[in-house]
Amino acid sequence: MEYRLLGNTGIEVSQLCLGTMTFGGPADEKESAKMFNQSRDAGINFFDCANVYEKGRSEEILGKLIADCREEVVITSKVYFPTGEHVNARGATRKHMKAAVEASLNRLGTDYIDIYFIHRFDDLTPLEETLRALDDLVQAGKLLYLGASNFAAWQVAKALGISARHGWNRFECIQPMYNLVKRQAEVEMLPMAHSENVSVISYSPLGGGLLTGKYTKSQKPSEGRLLENKMYEERYGDPQLYSVAEAFADFAHKQGVSPVSLAVAWVGAHKAITAPIIGGRNVQQLESSLQSVEIEMTDELRAEISALSPKPPPATDRNEEATEHNYGVR
Repeated sequence: MEYRLLGNTGIEVSQLCLGTMTFGGPADEKESAKMFNQSRDAGINFFDCANVYEKGRSEEILGKLIADCREEVVITSKVYFPTGEHVNARGATRKHMKAAVEASLNRLGTDYIDIYFIHRFDDLTPLEETLRALDDLVQAGKLLYLGASNFAAWQVAKALGISARHGWNRFECIQPMYNLVKRQAEVEMLPMAHSENVSVISYSPLGGGLLTGKYTKSQKPSEGRLLENKMYEERYGDPQLYSVAEAFADFAHKQGVSPVSLAVAWVGAHKAITAPIIGGRNVQQLESSLQSVEIEMTDELRAEISALSPKPPPATDRNEEATEHNYGVR
């Protein structure tokens, strides 16, 4: 297991991050503990969570698991989505974040959270209010570093500018979706992060299970997230994605490796990625993701895999700039 610097923070995190979204849900407390210990044995010191995962149960379980190794691990949580019925139990307002941070600290059994993410851009709250409130929470010692999940590149860039202007703590980490069939992050998110030295922990490296080798155009497993969760069914419902998944699985098998391991390794090899977030319902599912660190992902191998899916157009839509048919480059 390699360890990488997290943005400008100086702290080092493992090249894989264990996502705990299944803790207290598909993985009961006992299975969650097995996956946590399996990850720790593999060298992982980085664990991602959120206050809405299993209605807070994931945080409670993670809190118990880190109790005897708190200073050795880096944990995250998030705020934005509704945590109650009343109208202000949501968003990135000062009011909601203050309550949400205290609730997460209580569930996690700790007095600080290493990285705290805004789970989604808040269209209704001025960004200055959100960033100032986050800075106050850092000054209070409740949060160490800040992050943004599911933001667009312009939203992160705007936030970085505001924080720099006021001297506030900035976003040191972002969390976009990124996998072989969802490559939008390559257009602006990852270049922006690389340019500004913002760490990236991307989620869904397996495309919700699509890239595990279990799905083809004509065959699907009897159970799985893509079949049981409407959100994932909508996200990955395009039939073309299944064609890519099938071609990728065939490629992985010809290489003699698990599609799961190869999919995670492909994500982790991007120069802007600090750590893909991996996860599973049990230790058996998690094992192949952990084995991704054993794959030597050369530039040539990554290019072969990338060619299996459509490359997203550049931000300017000037596709010709990648060819000789342009006005030239500096």
